[in-house]
Amino acid sequence: MENPEDIVQLSVSEGVFLGHALVGRAAYELGIRAFFIKGPVSVLQGLRPPKTSGDVDVFVAPQDLKVLVEALQERGWRERPVDPDSKTFPKHSVTLDHAEWPCCMDVHYRFPGMEAAAFECFEVMWNNTERVVLAGQDIRVPSKPLAILFLALHALRSPHLPVCRDELDFLSGIVSQQTLALPVMDLSTTTGSLAAIRPFLEKHLPENKLLDWPETSTEWGNRLLAQEPGSARIIALVQARWQDKPTMLWRAVFPRNEVFLTGNIYADMSLKGRLTQHVARWTRFLRSVPRIARNLKRYRA
Repeated sequence: MENPEDIVQLSVSEGVFLGHALVGRAAYELGIRAFFIKGPVSVLQGLRPPKTSGDVDVFVAPQDLKVLVEALQERGWRERPVDPDSKTFPKHSVTLDHAEWPCCMDVHYRFPGMEAAAFECFEVMWNNTERVVLAGQDIRVPSKPLAILFLALHALRSPHLPVCRDELDFLSGIVSQQTLALPVMDLSTTTGSLAAIRPFLEKHLPENKLLDWPETSTEWGNRLLAQEPGSARIIALVQARWQDKPTMLWRAVFPRNEVFLTGNIYADMSLKGRLTQHVARWTRFLRSVPRIARNLKRYRA
């Protein structure tokens, strides 16, 4: 019988590196095109200062999502619960975890801010990838301009956070020093990302480069606005048809169990546990009401 003291627990950084190798090998064996974004890949490319990532981010074509997820589930990975309200919380990835691994995996099939059709985006992105070796495995990663687009869009979701502002400042220095603004602009155009990337990209373009910037999509605008607990549901209620509002309001007040499990898969789902989580949820919401009101006022303006 195995001695528990002999079991070696992976650190988070070890798990993330080995997770890239695991997913890369699984995708290769299945004949699936997959590439990795953010995380240690960005550090290797010099697009982020050294830092420990908490998960593995892999991108696949929409039609390959189910096949790769099932292959990982056969290896012991399990899909984390998600809020079933996909209108309020548009899905762009599937998150998996494993009881014996210290990190999660996010399998992306679309990316917030990219408004072109998901399958068209993937083809553009796949044609802008390159090979690197990570944890002994040959994997695909974005070209530097594409990686900058991913990182900038990710940071622009929450530009009020210091960590996101720091990331945008870091990327700005790279784009300026390496004259990457035009390649990033080309990729933003073909992936339908111009509206979302504008606050970052516009200041880096040559003065004679005039663009017809598109309007921000409703989904992206909602992401920018929904920065406080409960704000996404309020925004969805405001925008919903009148006949849909009662059901949405009911689900906001009395959420399904999956809503509690999204934040903690080990949450206590007994009657007492659910009541405790309801109280905590309403406490967070009530504390954020003044900020939500200010944001909605700006939205209506």
